[in-house]
Amino acid sequence: MLGRFASRFDGAVARKHFRVLRGAVRRGGTFKLRLVQPTEAVGVPGDPVQAALIPGALDPLVPQPTPRRRWGLSAKLLSLTLLFVMLAEILIFVPSIAFFRQSWLNDRLAAAQLASLAADVTPESTVPEELKKELLRTAQVRMVALKRRDQRRLILSEAMETPVSASYDLRDSQVEDVWRNPLLVFSLMRDALMVFVTPKDTMIRVLGEPNQGAGDVIEVVMPIESLKNAMVRHGLNVLGISIIISFLTAVPVYLALNALFVKPMTRLTAAMVQFRAQPEDASRIIHPSDRGDELGTAERELAHMQAELTQTLAQKSHLAALGLAVSKINHDLRNLLANAQLLTDRLASLPDPQVQRLAPKLLASIDRAIRFCNDTLQYGRAAEPTPKREMFLLRSLVADVGDGLEMPQRVAVGWGIDVPGDLLIDADRDQLYRVLTNLILNAVQAIEGMAALEEVAITGAGGRSHVVVTGRRAGGAVVIDLRDTGPGLPEVARAHLFRAFQGSTRRGGVGLGLAIAQEIVVAHGGRIEVVVYGAGVRGTHFRIEIPDRTFNLS
Repeated sequence: MLGRFASRFDGAVARKHFRVLRGAVRRGGTFKLRLVQPTEAVGVPGDPVQAALIPGALDPLVPQPTPRRRWGLSAKLLSLTLLFVMLAEILIFVPSIAFFRQSWLNDRLAAAQLASLAADVTPESTVPEELKKELLRTAQVRMVALKRRDQRRLILSEAMETPVSASYDLRDSQVEDVWRNPLLVFSLMRDALMVFVTPKDTMIRVLGEPNQGAGDVIEVVMPIESLKNAMVRHGLNVLGISIIISFLTAVPVYLALNALFVKPMTRLTAAMVQFRAQPEDASRIIHPSDRGDELGTAERELAHMQAELTQTLAQKSHLAALGLAVSKINHDLRNLLANAQLLTDRLASLPDPQVQRLAPKLLASIDRAIRFCNDTLQYGRAAEPTPKREMFLLRSLVADVGDGLEMPQRVAVGWGIDVPGDLLIDADRDQLYRVLTNLILNAVQAIEGMAALEEVAITGAGGRSHVVVTGRRAGGAVVIDLRDTGPGLPEVARAHLFRAFQGSTRRGGVGLGLAIAQEIVVAHGGRIEVVVYGAGVRGTHFRIEIPDRTFNLS
């Protein structure tokens, strides 16, 4: 067999594994072979040699737990329905058989009373032997006695081979409403159940009140066999009817519960299993029904969670691809910026006054871009690095941002700075520069885009649209307000304003600027929010709060 197994392989690899297997068999080793799809192998797709020899294909035999076969909800529901209906029928059966026994014994007492009346009409109450046997056989008893005015008289009797073993008095149950006496009901049910375990040849004595006031007590002696046979027949009839009722009750209940609960739960489970196999596929999201109960709520919540998870996974994939692309771009961009830095250094040596004025700012911008590229490559993640905080003048930073965006030279957009010259802020200068650049650039692009669309500049209070940055100290924090008189934020954009790839307010934007701004501000322990204007007021107002650092003096 090993030869045939080895013949399926070719080359040195096959011979090597054949020798390993042969040595293992000689040493008494036991292996299990696992069929592996070719796509699972590491190597050339579809190669059976690589597929058969991947790690784990040949493992030592270990007892594998066999998954226990479980009943589905439908089978459990049907079984439990039948069980509970049968339990209800059993609870009905015991009182039923008890009252059947009482009724049967009362019938025997009535028949014995009729037989005693027939015996009384004979001359001198002498009953022929044949008539006596006929009367006793008709009443299904062996002896009849009647007690009247404290005198007990034996009316009919025959020879009995077995003595009386038990005695039952039915007078209380004949004159009293049985259901009003729980102890009497319990006694009747106990006596009825004892009949099934009593030997057939047992003789019992039964006492009761005769009909029509014929006496005080009528007493009969009879074998329990007739009573036991009658009760068995009655029990079998009740059992058959109970089974029919159980199925007639259980099947509609099962069908109703299966349609109302089990099938929706099965659909819900199947939807979760199908979605788990490929959560990136939006077509696998469950379509909730219009049910108003808890199952409908579960379907709608599941659909909402699946949609969010699919969107999150798509966003994560987008971010991963974007991160890889950014890393590649930054790697090459850093080299290009290094060349630009060298050219700027040479440019700064020219005696031209305009060059001397602009070269330091250009050099600072290039240095800032190089540091940003280095940080991106160094951290290699979506999160921003920890802020390197220092105290600096806020007005100089805002002026640098405005010069970098050429705000004073723009025609359609006015530019204003309302920051005290001595206002110090405790923050990372480069990171706050990025925050203000993103916010101001968004405002400028919104204003210029609307102006181009309407072919006129959107005018504000100063005759044209403008962007104003103000700063003030509020306790242990610095508050920066950035206002513009542009078109404002649409209502749809506000719901996802600070989410990456979802908060873009202009066509062609990727929605990263505001997300980056929020992440940097939160890293400083601050917050950024949008101040909502009243009706009829145009523009956008962002407020940034940067708290001062706290120091442990101890």
